[in-house]
Amino acid sequence: MRIAVVYYSQTGNTEAMAEVIERTLEGKAEVVVIDPSLFSSGDLAGYDAFAFGCPAMGDEVLEEEVFEPMFSAIESGLAGKRIILFGSYGWGDGQWMRSWQERCAADGALLVHEPVMANGAPDDAAAAELGEAALALLL
Repeated sequence: MRIAVVYYSQTGNTEAMAEVIERTLEGKAEVVVIDPSLFSSGDLAGYDAFAFGCPAMGDEVLEEEVFEPMFSAIESGLAGKRIILFGSYGWGDGQWMRSWQERCAADGALLVHEPVMANGAPDDAAAAELGEAALALLL
């Protein structure tokens, strides 16, 4: 199984979350970590599952200069694809993640686990949940 972990991180918190996913899947799947500026819809066919990560930005939205344009360009190809969503925040109540989850469901993506959010850097509870989410990609 080949899994793409595509994430944006500004402060390192979402990057730390991606690293948990990568460690969890080590030896269980081929994991490729990809910067969103290098990922396009043409890459979707090369992977069996996806972990998408983006922190809350501005007024609880996806990062608007790199991640959002990439995600908008690929989302029409997510129908039937196994995905998880993750990201960090420092304010708000998680609306960016709820909106993103609804968007992915409307795209026909198969969300195999509830999105994982961390307030700042992932604590032990968030890391455990990320591990569960990552393993759900394998099922």
